[in-house]
Amino acid sequence: MTHDNTMNTLETPLGELARSIPGATQVFHEYRLDFCCGGKHSLRDAAAKRGVNPHVIAERLATLQAMAQPDEQDWRSASTDELIEHILQRYHAVHREQLPELIRLAARVEQVHGDRPECPRGLAALLVQMADELESHMVREEEILFPILRESGTAPALGPIAVMRAEHDGHGESLQHLEALTNDITLPRGACNTWRALYLGLATLRDDLMQHIHLENNILFDGLTQQDFPQQLEALHG
Repeated sequence: MTHDNTMNTLETPLGELARSIPGATQVFHEYRLDFCCGGKHSLRDAAAKRGVNPHVIAERLATLQAMAQPDEQDWRSASTDELIEHILQRYHAVHREQLPELIRLAARVEQVHGDRPECPRGLAALLVQMADELESHMVREEEILFPILRESGTAPALGPIAVMRAEHDGHGESLQHLEALTNDITLPRGACNTWRALYLGLATLRDDLMQHIHLENNILFDGLTQQDFPQQLEALHG
């Protein structure tokens, strides 16, 4: 982070940072910085009040901003190892950071605003289900599918690939349920900072999960099967 960017972040109100940087609320929660009722205070002032180093927090926020940038590289020419490593670092690790904080925010919004008709009641439970299913899915990729692809090639992986594709369809259905609960992740009038941070995080999760599935289905899996086993790919797609 440049000196100018650091200064800007330090002087930015917590509420604005929470609304604009996915995952910022988790950092604020760790340092016990009140971004909701105290959202008008700058990061510098809020950190000083808590006796913590604002520069450390600003650097963490910069890392979150960098992670939130679109995945613009053309991965079609990458090796299998390079693509798998990117998926592990950019998506598996990030999902594990995203979901616990989104669950916490959703539970808070439901607790405080449950009487409002726009409140996404049931969202926290859905996110818990999504976290459990996604964690199970990612572990199977990390422990079974990806080692096969790295060590043994495509043929032994055709069965696991078919299973992963089916589970991807299930993740897509969960995203549709999430969108239905949140009016397509559209904030209601007068939403508080916690609600705004929640919906920002949900939109980021949706984009990340869709890109994650795209890289696996359309580049990693299709690239392997089209190159080595076109007949098996046709059978998998029915």
